[in-house]
Amino acid sequence: MDVSVRELRNHTARVIGALESGERVVLTVHGRPVADIVPRQERSERRSSEQFLAELADLRALAASLDVVSPADDFDVGLTTDDMVG
Repeated sequence: MDVSVRELRNHTARVIGALESGERVVLTVHGRPVADIVPRQERSERRSSEQFLAELADLRALAASLDVVSPADDFDVGLTTDDMVG
């Protein structure tokens, strides 16, 4: 999301909301990027389901192109994602 200084001043709550949902914001002055406003580190690990699935698809394609096979049993640690985030 690109936001001008004026938009940041007039719509601060909207920008904060975007940051809270994990979105990066580029601050612009006269249309020129001057700063990146990024979510705090612990928030940056939260992704939308669509983004997460797209990243998995990219990894799957990369693994296939490298002829890498990893059985799911190799990754079963007996925890749910809720247990790990906990």
